[in-house]
Amino acid sequence: MAGMRIAVTGSTGLIGSALVRSLQGDGHQVVRLVRQRSRTGAQPDGTVGVGWNPYLMQIDAAGLAGVDAVVHLAGAGVGDRRWTDAYRREIRDSRVLGTETLVAALTRLEEPPKVLVSASAVGIYGQTADQLVDESAPTGSDFLAEVCLEWEAAARPAADAGIRVVHPRTGLVLDPAGGAGARLLPLFKLGLGGRLGGGGQYWSLISLADEVAALRFVIDHPELSGPVNLAGPSPVTNRELTEELARQLGRPAVFAVPEWALRAVLGEMAVEVVGSHRVVPTALLAAGFEFRDADVSAIVAAALGRR
Repeated sequence: MAGMRIAVTGSTGLIGSALVRSLQGDGHQVVRLVRQRSRTGAQPDGTVGVGWNPYLMQIDAAGLAGVDAVVHLAGAGVGDRRWTDAYRREIRDSRVLGTETLVAALTRLEEPPKVLVSASAVGIYGQTADQLVDESAPTGSDFLAEVCLEWEAAARPAADAGIRVVHPRTGLVLDPAGGAGARLLPLFKLGLGGRLGGGGQYWSLISLADEVAALRFVIDHPELSGPVNLAGPSPVTNRELTEELARQLGRPAVFAVPEWALRAVLGEMAVEVVGSHRVVPTALLAAGFEFRDADVSAIVAAALGRR
């Protein structure tokens, strides 16, 4: 994809900021959707700011004119706070209202973008235990699964309007700059790491580099639409990840955290820590995507800056 104008929401987050750097590095113009009015217009980093407020369902639609693709990543962090009733609403509204706002603007454009990459997550499958699942699997019924279902459904009017819609269902992006990696890696470096809960739960990992490459891949491959799992081809258990982190850092990993303690500290959110998602990227692989970091050793090495 050469010389494109690409709009990105959630552009200051872990994935969004890495995606913006990658796109700009290849000469694409990036349009950032920003909530601060003072940041609309040309930005010092060469991007263009377009104002929006997803909670009030407001957006400067004119600023989206001429975009070739949109990557929609915005949403309140699932692990940022305890899941109070208020924060559960924020998790849901930040995704669903934001998507509805964006899609309404895109479908009103005289020339809509060719593709909308509207984020989702592997949590849509619910807890899969040790069952291997891909994009053909049924969806779950827990809180995050229901949020993901609403999130994806909110983009349906874009598909009805003829825009190719892709839902990248992302797994656990392991990177020290954000997400779970920002909490786990410092503990392991201090020798305080250990398995969480029983350790037998599966985590569907992906490196930040592969996450960004996969997002760009789905933009450039028109045969891809609907759900596309963004997770490495080899899901691992929490115990296997723990052992690999300890091995590469040369640190012990003996401080196991029991499930009851996780529930006491994290509340309902603990289900995502001790729960199991064993997800594989069938659609990506079938389309010819090649992972740079295809196993836990490579993913950990990338997260530690050793690749």
